[in-house]
Amino acid sequence: MLPSYRVLRAALAGVIKNKDQQGHEVADLAEQLERLPDSYDALSEFSHRLVNLPLREDWPYVEPSDLDAIRAESDPSRPLELGSLTPEQAAARVETAFLSSLCGCVLGKPIEEFPFATMDDVRAALEKTGEWPLNDYISEKMLDVYGRRNISWTETVRERIAFVAPDDDITYTIMGMLLLENHGTAFTKDDIRKLWLDYLPIHQTWGPERGMLLKAGLESTVPDQQHNIETWADILNPGDELCGALIRADAYGYACLGKPELAAGLAWRDASWTHRRTGVYGPMFVAAAIAAAPSARNPLDIFETALKFVPQRSRFYHIVADSLEEIGRATDWIDGYYRIHHKYKEYFACCVYQEVGTLINTLRFAESIGDGICKQVSQGNDTDSFGATSGSILGAYFGPGHLEPRWLEPFGGRIVTSMGTFTEDSIEKLTKRMAALPGLVRAE
Repeated sequence: MLPSYRVLRAALAGVIKNKDQQGHEVADLAEQLERLPDSYDALSEFSHRLVNLPLREDWPYVEPSDLDAIRAESDPSRPLELGSLTPEQAAARVETAFLSSLCGCVLGKPIEEFPFATMDDVRAALEKTGEWPLNDYISEKMLDVYGRRNISWTETVRERIAFVAPDDDITYTIMGMLLLENHGTAFTKDDIRKLWLDYLPIHQTWGPERGMLLKAGLESTVPDQQHNIETWADILNPGDELCGALIRADAYGYACLGKPELAAGLAWRDASWTHRRTGVYGPMFVAAAIAAAPSARNPLDIFETALKFVPQRSRFYHIVADSLEEIGRATDWIDGYYRIHHKYKEYFACCVYQEVGTLINTLRFAESIGDGICKQVSQGNDTDSFGATSGSILGAYFGPGHLEPRWLEPFGGRIVTSMGTFTEDSIEKLTKRMAALPGLVRAE
């Protein structure tokens, strides 16, 4: 049951790369790893050494992963509560946000494929088929020109959509809903562990999510043994700043409309199960953005508020604050995209920074929810994930009546997931459960 030496060495090499990006002293560590014998004891000892590497002396950022330390580093003026939606208004906003996230996810799914797209790639294919600017689900004709396609394209291209197809972005929103339904806002990481073991097929997870599920599965073979899951994300966990936890934040934003502090805190608890630093700040930012959206005066106000919930001396804060300024100066969404892409293109799909910039760009220039998800997907990168995230924020911001029925009609009212033992396939019933989350939080 032990992983091979090759797997362990690849994971350790990934951790060293991450530690370098996070400002730690990593000189000679790659060479030391190469010289290590094929020994589980030696590789285990090396993995624990990587946990507490010192920061470089010239590293200018302060990036805690502990919630109290994050809050101490965040803007003290951040609002605990915003606005005053009635229960009916909150439920309607959540319904719109969730439905919009489904549409955004399906819209982006056919072109979520390596190498990840830029807007130039997407635009070139759409122009050749006469479908630029994008204003509908991706067509099979566009994929033929595009030259690559996601494995689930047969369920998500315009001509073949018959239901909401399985996707991890949607799965994680449902998982957040289940945590809140079953445990309320007091859910624990052990609750997450158990829920993942019950519902998540290993091959439907990636990066830290797959690593954490593997650890949970191994530990489950000795159920009476004590395990400190608080430390699992610190050891042998490459990719701990990628966007996997960000796509798990939506349900916490829904549940806490008007309560960005609580939304960010719940997102932190979920995210810190698998991620660290930027990998935690992104989910907190998105959950706070969804929670703040209904009361925002304008789209940029959403993100200015959300940014108050992450450490002010972090890379995430500096890049997102700069992106807000760049988008604020943009003349249109095309200009906004290039401002972000040219400055942060090294942070490709799943690396959070460029994608959060395009999210800000989408909200600033979106004329409606449908227009917004089209703009988001057209900007490339992780198109289904950020199509879904943009849908949540757009829906919470614009509210009911701003998602055209034509976006929902192809689904025939049906949703399919890859979640074991989860049998709800009615979009209407699932949406009502999402809409009940703010009431659940109020009742607590």
